[in-house]
Formats: sequence, structure tokens, C-alpha cells
Amino acid sequence: MGVLGVGEAHGACSLLHAAGIGYGASLPIALSTKVALRDNPPKNSPKDPDNLLENILKVWNEAGHKMPENKELYWAVKSDIPPRQGLKSSSSVAIAALRALCNATETELENSELVDLASNAHFESEITITGSKDDNWAVCEGGWKIIDPSLPASEGVLFRGEGPSPDEWDIIIVLREERTSLPEPEDFSYHQQAFAKALDALQSGNPIMAMTWNGRAMCGVLKDNTNKRLTNDAVVNGGRGSGISGSGNSIIIFSPSASKPTLQRILKWYESKGFELIITKPIMAEKEEESDEDS
Repeated sequence: MGVLGVGEAHGACSLLHAAGIGYGASLPIALSTKVALRDNPPKNSPKDPDNLLENILKVWNEAGHKMPENKELYWAVKSDIPPRQGLKSSSSVAIAALRALCNATETELENSELVDLASNAHFESEITITGSKDDNWAVCEGGWKIIDPSLPASEGVLFRGEGPSPDEWDIIIVLREERTSLPEPEDFSYHQQAFAKALDALQSGNPIMAMTWNGRAMCGVLKDNTNKRLTNDAVVNGGRGSGISGSGNSIIIFSPSASKPTLQRILKWYESKGFELIITKPIMAEKEEESDEDS
């Protein structure tokens, strides 16, 4: 038969790291992942050093959902999200794989159920500090949400916004060396003031400012002065906001779409430093996802 089911998800960047003050938020961006569940091996086996896909099957089975009848199951993954850069590649793979399982077994699950299952798989794979529920939500849907990760996903959405318009903003991603480890929870305790300012900015409907404050906090958490200099360079060259995403190491920069000279100036600056760059767009909430709050 070959392909049993297919699922998709997108990437995201951090607005508020959930390990900072207990609440998390991420913004979906137009990078994509497609995962296929197969009954025969794909031409290229996916790289899965953390056994995330194996743990997806484990948590799916433990939740009592119907399993495909095939004795042998294989995964195929196609993604344009660079791994270990804080761009939510693991969340995107997890959600896309769960959607592939739903497709293969004709199972209907709410996005909140997918978020909880993906969080369980992340804990099993030991690739998360908080459970990544904010990231899992962001790769599922458009717009942004403030998430309490201590609650079930169906209860944990505290606030939401439609997100910046892709017609108004370009996003530049500065790729750096892959992250080799996650910071320890205690590393976040000294930077709560900056994380609190990120939360305040979100509650005021300003996700770009939130991303910038969160990025400043993460520069401190990661103890890397290079991070601070590289994020400041973006603002000096005309970016309206910049910050470290996730636990590193990529840098996210917002540039107004109406000013192509600004975009080109930022690109030229980082290219001159030898960095690989990606240009993409934010993903807004669909009409039924929107709140009464503008962002």
C-alpha cells in the first residue's frame, strides 16, 4: 500500500519562553513539515536522534487510540524547518505525525488533544523543559496564544491574538550553529523581569515587542554575549524587533514589508558575517480563531 496517512504542521518562533515565568507563547511562521505514516520503508529514513517518532506511537497507543492494522510501521518526514534552532521543528514533526496517525486510522481529535499528546511525546523524548504546549499550539494553528503549560491544553489558553499580518511584515531568520543542549530551569530565575515585560507586551497586544523582550531575557539565560550583539545589530539596521527563539540558537527579526531597503540592508549585514538566512512570513489566525483583541 505504501502511504497510510499524511499530516502537516508549520514552524514557529518564541514570544515568551514558558520556563521564564510559567507562561509560554509562540508565533506560527510559514515554514512547513509533512509527515507520512507508511507500511514500507521510505527511500530516506528520517533522522530522529531523540526517538520522537517512536514516542509518538507510544503515547498514541497509551492514550487508547486505534492503531493501524499493519504490523510494521515506518515514518517519512519532509521539513524545511532547521532542527535545534528554536524554530519548533520537534513540535512540528510531532503534530504532523499525530495528524498522519489520525488520517491513517480515521480518528478525529481536537487540536487541544494533539497538543497534549505531542507534549507527552516530548517529555518521553526528554527534549523539553516545560512540555512545549505553547509551541505545539503554535504549529497547529495561526495566531498566538498565552499558554499555562501546567493545565491540560483544553484549559490552558489564557489569552490569544490574531498575530502580525503577513502583508505588513517580513520575518528574517538568522541561522547559527545547532543548539547542543538545553539550559537548566534555574538559569531562567535571574531574568524574570525581562520575561514579565514580554508577558505585559503580549497582554497589550504587541507580539513583536514581546519577542524582543523575551529575546533579551534569553540572551542572559544562554550566557552568550554574541547573542546580544547579533540581536542588537538587527535593530541598528532597521529591524522593528529581534530576539533569540526558543532555547537558541536562531535569531528572529521583523522587518516592515513596505520598506524593502530595510529588508535588503538587514540581509546584507548578516550575509556579510557569513550567516545563512531564511525569509518567511507570520501566519495569522483564521477568522474562527480570532479573539476580540487586535495585535
